[in-house]
Amino acid sequence: MEKEKVVYITGGSKGIGQGIAQFLLQKDYRVAISGRQLSAVEQAAASMQGSQSRILCLQSDVRNPGNEKEAVTKIIDKWGRLDVLIANAGVGVFAPIEELTYDQWNQTIDTNLTGVFNSVKACVEEIKKVKGYIITIGSLAGINFSPKSTAYNASKFAIVGFSQALMLDLRQQDVKVTTIMPGSVTSHFNNHVPSPEDAWKIQPEDMGQIVYDLLMMNPRTLPSKIEVRPAKPLVKK
Repeated sequence: MEKEKVVYITGGSKGIGQGIAQFLLQKDYRVAISGRQLSAVEQAAASMQGSQSRILCLQSDVRNPGNEKEAVTKIIDKWGRLDVLIANAGVGVFAPIEELTYDQWNQTIDTNLTGVFNSVKACVEEIKKVKGYIITIGSLAGINFSPKSTAYNASKFAIVGFSQALMLDLRQQDVKVTTIMPGSVTSHFNNHVPSPEDAWKIQPEDMGQIVYDLLMMNPRTLPSKIEVRPAKPLVKK
């Protein structure tokens, strides 16, 4: 039964992570969400529709492997299993190379790439036990380069490669791996404040629908890489 399955979503306090959590909660999954600030995670959980008993709030900075191991331990202590990892936590810093600082580079790579590695390492043995699923949230910036994006492009190109190699590592052990690569999404990413003008974009709940469809797919079928775009581009007046 889906209500017995447990999903761990990193970066679950807003945007895509919160949208996925809300969608799966309404489909009777048990959902653990994490973020660097526990208060923000708890606030997000309180706003979700569905049984609060099926939500676990966790503080974790994905850049810290010890944080991620502790988060998984808490999930297992509470529910006894872990079926799905949604490695969603990410940051974006956009600046020309002359202005990009070493700290900004390290923050981007440490969060968007090493953070995913840390989450996967913390979860993989538990997910193997139940023949579960690992989903990484990449970006179309993982195949399309753009100016002022050296750090972000590097991290997202790397996530595509990491995820596809991970898929090859784990498919023989009946663990599925998919990377979802969205384009423009309405979220708080890069300090953006969502507004009605974002209606043309992919919505966080749309990402939840995609994740749910993947989890419902026949076990014999694996979409290993999914590109997602708004159905129509923004038409500038």
